Amino acid sequence: MDRIQKDMVEAMKAKDEARLGTVRMIKAALMKYKVDTMKEIDEAGEMQLLNQLLKQRHESSGMFRKGGRPEMADKEDAEAAMIESYMPASATEADIDAAIAAAMAETGVTSLKQMGVVMKAAQAKLAGKRVDGKAMSEKIRGRLS
Repeated sequence: MDRIQKDMVEAMKAKDEARLGTVRMIKAALMKYKVDTMKEIDEAGEMQLLNQLLKQRHESSGMFRKGGRPEMADKEDAEAAMIESYMPASATEADIDAAIAAAMAETGVTSLKQMGVVMKAAQAKLAGKRVDGKAMSEKIRGRLS
């Protein structure tokens, strides 16, 4: 929250409207969470909230591109890039593959019905890094089938 506030002041001073709008949106989402739950947000909650905002931007960008509005899609992509700057680094393909292999060896799962167990173990191994759950799910499904 402190970093968000500092970045907001910098954006105001630099008269960077795009960055200011994105930072205000992030701050508003964090404040809304705080008001709704009536407690301070922890780091895991912040990451979940930022992931949610990021997913919204990606979905909106796709819709705008389908609708023939590339200028709006570019705006959404720029916002997504700014949101990503507040998040930890993404896990690399090698990291994801290694975590999946270790999780499968650890759990001993061989059937597709138990895919959730492998998913949970792999996500635990990648804690602290950003991972696309859908992509990881597809990789696990491919290895189990």
